[in-house]
Amino acid sequence: MKSAVLLKVVIAIVLAIVAGFIAGPESTIFGVPWVSIFNLIGQLFLSALTLVVVPLVVSSIITGVSRIGQEESFGSLGLQTFFYFVLTSFLAVLLGVVIVMLIAPGASFDTSVLTSQVDAAPLGALEEYASDGVFDKFEQILFRLIPSNILAVASQGQMLGLIFFSLLFGFFSTRIEANLSKIMISFWNGVFQIMMQMTHLVMRALPVGVFGLTAKVVATTGLETIKPVVLFFFTAVLALAIYMFIVLPLLLKLVRGINPIKHFRAVGPALITAFTTSSTAATLPITMECMEKRAGVPNRICSFILPLGTTINLTGTAIYATIAVIFIAQAYGLEMTPPILFTIILMGMFTALGMVAGIPSGSLITIVVILQTIGLPPDGIVLILAVERILDMVRTTVSVFGNTCCTALVRYEELQ
Repeated sequence: MKSAVLLKVVIAIVLAIVAGFIAGPESTIFGVPWVSIFNLIGQLFLSALTLVVVPLVVSSIITGVSRIGQEESFGSLGLQTFFYFVLTSFLAVLLGVVIVMLIAPGASFDTSVLTSQVDAAPLGALEEYASDGVFDKFEQILFRLIPSNILAVASQGQMLGLIFFSLLFGFFSTRIEANLSKIMISFWNGVFQIMMQMTHLVMRALPVGVFGLTAKVVATTGLETIKPVVLFFFTAVLALAIYMFIVLPLLLKLVRGINPIKHFRAVGPALITAFTTSSTAATLPITMECMEKRAGVPNRICSFILPLGTTINLTGTAIYATIAVIFIAQAYGLEMTPPILFTIILMGMFTALGMVAGIPSGSLITIVVILQTIGLPPDGIVLILAVERILDMVRTTVSVFGNTCCTALVRYEELQ
């Protein structure tokens, strides 16, 4: 059954590539653009996934934290999780710096090549956000972490505050009267099981949703805009591939003795969903199902680490942002001195740990922030916009895989 799902998804991707190339950005049927049809199919699937995210995150964290039981176990799980988040983030950023410095994709790049080809309309909004000072950004993160209205946060899908509230709720649900505690935990466990059943239903439409999302990207992303930044594109893909297929598998094998191939097979549906949706949050229900049902990691571990990692452990984005900043700096002829490299590495780490979590186009915002920090014009972002959509799909996949690896690396035997 597992192989059948993956086979259907692979067939859907192949058909989507063919359909996207044939349709192109302007072909129509009965006056309706094919791109709009592809978009409708993909967005309906994405909406179905997003529909279950908020109740799934809340119920999974509350039940997971309440099952951990003792405060000592909770502390051990938190320390292990934070350690692996920081470790994988540091390795990701360091790898990005090494690869981009070795290849130097921006060293001979003509910055005027793309100015007439790329729509820089989003730049104004990015500059406006990035113009805030470091303290202002830190303040915004704290307000997202501790919101004044949890219902408003839930309705807006702001994950950081939702996760923090759920952690507290789950922890203190075990520290009230025994009969009330039992009722609350049973209620949220029931909600969680219902959400997982709904996720199973959505999974049946996975091949169809993958087809729509992939076909739209193929139809709308022309090769002409990619050519000028092809070296940057392949530099980013190479770094992401090395991290995903070498660095993380080595961690799994050396630290916990986990077979990387088996782990890839277990999380395959989640990786495909991440690639096509470009959303770690929308992929979360499928990621949790893969880790519990296919990888065999206990629910109380998955329900704590995966929702948290979705918000504050974006290693794929960290690699991409690091490479993009250094690429733009090379294109402008900025010398990569140790202080500048240190700044990029430090801010890249903040990126991985959710510096702009929950904000649309968070990676672009981060890139603009770092560019301004090292003294480059923010409009340098225009140099990478042509390949932003495709690389967004790749880095989201890497971030999801990184979170599954962190989950697998936690020694949950110690938390019994």
